[in-house]
Amino acid sequence: MSHAPVVVVSGAASGLGSKIAERFGAGGYRAHVCDADPDAVEEFRASHPNAGARVVDVSDAKQVDAWFDEIGAQFGRIDVLINNAGISGPTARVEDIEPADWDRTIAVDLNGQFYCARRAVPLIRKAGGGSIINISSSAAFFGFPLRAPYAACKWALLGFTKTLAMELGPEGIRVNAILPGSIKGPRIDGVIERDAQARGMTPAQIRRVYERQVSLRQFIDAEDVANTAFFLASREGRMISGQILGVDGHQESLSNWLDD
Repeated sequence: MSHAPVVVVSGAASGLGSKIAERFGAGGYRAHVCDADPDAVEEFRASHPNAGARVVDVSDAKQVDAWFDEIGAQFGRIDVLINNAGISGPTARVEDIEPADWDRTIAVDLNGQFYCARRAVPLIRKAGGGSIINISSSAAFFGFPLRAPYAACKWALLGFTKTLAMELGPEGIRVNAILPGSIKGPRIDGVIERDAQARGMTPAQIRRVYERQVSLRQFIDAEDVANTAFFLASREGRMISGQILGVDGHQESLSNWLDD
């Protein structure tokens, strides 16, 4: 059996999670990922023959259990867990959000990270220590108008991260959170489109507002987050735990609207 370290990444068959898995793979890790999209999982398997992939809805604890049972049987250990799976949730004022949409966002973006962490910890313990990296959002620095359930989850993950760092630190398990800003790609394009519809503005107008809220005046690349995650999991990051790290070009605000 290979002695290469093992990284597990949720929500990783496409987008940011895929880039994270690829970065760790390039760094010598054996990767196992999950995603709720069966087509994306098949595409990931075809393009990453050396990585494992499974269809999992992380909001379902039984599906998460089955996934980690498979990982445990295959590897017997985990060195790094990247809690990445998440959805955007609804774009609406709080009084217009349907309870089912609120519940679904909480189930994926918060409960899913808990379900994965609770099963990963015993396997990280078997490895003699390791790293958990929770993917939050720059929304956890400010809040996010029209995105209440998403922001609530991302704030909650900060408390989750700090608490796990305290619980697991004595066992050599480090826990940190990365807070990405707007990442170039189809996901932020969809967020901008929905925000534009909700505000009666054009997507181009919304994009300019988003960009003005960042000191560097641009969105980040998924690779920026992937490289940060790899550093945090590396020996060079061995004394970093319980930290909340923005990778966002310095997000100044998510609410500096001048139209009200």
